[in-house]
Amino acid sequence: MNAMGWMRMGAFAMVACLPAAAQADGEVCTQVATTTLETAGAEISSSKMQEAGSGLPKHCIVTGLANQRVGADGKSYAIRFELRLPVEWNGRFLHQVNGGNDGVVVPALGDKRDGMASGGTVPLARGFAVLSSDSGHSGSDPANTSLGLAAGAAFGLDPQARRDYGYAADMTLAPIAQKIIAAHYRKKPEYSYMAGCSNGGRHTMVAAERMAESYDGFLVGNPGFDLPRAAIQHAWDLQALVKADPDIRKSITRDDARLISSRIIEACDALDGIKDGLTSNMAACQKAFDFKSLTCASGVTQGCLSEAKVDALKTIFAGPKNSKGEALYSDWPADGGVGTGNWRAWKVESPVAPWNNYPIIATMGAASLNYIFSTPPIAVEGSSGKLIEALLKYDFDKDAPKIYARNEMFKESAMDFMAPPEVDDPKLAALRKAGHKMIIYHGQADPVFSVNDTIRWYEKLNANLKGEAAGSVRLFTLPGGTHCGGGITLEKFDALTALTDWVEKGKAPDQIIASINPANKEIPASWSPARTRPLCPYPTYAAFSGSGSIEDATSFVCK
Repeated sequence: MNAMGWMRMGAFAMVACLPAAAQADGEVCTQVATTTLETAGAEISSSKMQEAGSGLPKHCIVTGLANQRVGADGKSYAIRFELRLPVEWNGRFLHQVNGGNDGVVVPALGDKRDGMASGGTVPLARGFAVLSSDSGHSGSDPANTSLGLAAGAAFGLDPQARRDYGYAADMTLAPIAQKIIAAHYRKKPEYSYMAGCSNGGRHTMVAAERMAESYDGFLVGNPGFDLPRAAIQHAWDLQALVKADPDIRKSITRDDARLISSRIIEACDALDGIKDGLTSNMAACQKAFDFKSLTCASGVTQGCLSEAKVDALKTIFAGPKNSKGEALYSDWPADGGVGTGNWRAWKVESPVAPWNNYPIIATMGAASLNYIFSTPPIAVEGSSGKLIEALLKYDFDKDAPKIYARNEMFKESAMDFMAPPEVDDPKLAALRKAGHKMIIYHGQADPVFSVNDTIRWYEKLNANLKGEAAGSVRLFTLPGGTHCGGGITLEKFDALTALTDWVEKGKAPDQIIASINPANKEIPASWSPARTRPLCPYPTYAAFSGSGSIEDATSFVCK
């Protein structure tokens, strides 16, 4: 057998052969061991040693796949994964769950998104063994090319692919990764973590209920835990914006977006005790700012918005409803980051292909809402124009209930396989019984998943736990932050260390220090590049203490 390969033995076993002496320093990708996998059909595709470079340590890269099969749609499926094993291992395992519609095995570095890197150092470089996967489907299947921009969601035609995307791939891979790690290092991980942003945050929240015992800590960023309901918002947005201008790209222009942001900051900036360009006191801001204040007075055309544009904004921020006035998702808060960062890209206009200058969500959202989140799935032509048309025709009375629908072929609804099982009544009993921890962070101006929805989830959990939710879960909101990075905000922070300190040392995070991302071009010139702020656990916020530099986190308290 090839010394760098793993081979299946029967349906369950994988073997690697190298002299035992070569294993002593951990610098090889395989080891004399027979690892019996309890998941049938798993196999290793390749393993190779990667020398140190580009900020990464010397490490082993293992690729593999599990559960190869032919789907109900006649296409081939498998759960593909990558596991990176650093030579200098810190004893920890991190399952990096990815965003969007998945479908790609991204490099298992631990990700560079806010909250997961320390001083720009990714978790792999900090010594974590890291796993990533495509969640059971390929987003670039050549058989889907005729679907154009909808191809990445076409796996929704297969019930098992839906289930894998929702939760089953994570449940399949966790024990596989643990066994490979144990064989490679000759000991199990001391601590295991799961982390991700957006859909990755959803994966993590789902895992905290479905497989709470598998991970000691869960790091959740801008979570799409309510993703099927949030997808309805995308149709709601476009139907509101097209009334402001038939060309959606002109409904809220870049100048309009800057105006909205500046007016919210003007109304809410000082509510945290100091004028610093941040809407830290988000709760008070909702009373201080009214979108009506943006409306142009008679004869005025500058520094204001038309009544049609204001009506569109008010409709969007109120959240989607059916004809009975029943909420289908969530409302949204006013925050100084609205209109900045990636807000317009998701809501109004994407700056680059492949979305042909239309909103990202017009393509990703329309395809997902129809192929993945509707039962039965609805085929949609894959041009950006056809996808937008699908959202503009979406019926909130007839189509919205399809996210809860099941049939003989699709026995789980979209809410069944995508959301945490207790999404509307969380208790996290298994997580609490195991003594495990969760940190959630969420941008207040997130245009994809409303921070208000996350806050309501947390408040319900806290009510169920009689005010003791903070013993297991803490939520941090980012003033000015948009979707998984960007906005007028301080977006560099190390929530992963905060989580490991909580799990391993019992040190609960009373604040997490955030600093400026120098790559963020929207940071006001008046801000010091060295500015820092505490991120505070909800419901507290960073308030000025009354003395000290406004550029220094030590001048602020969580109030």
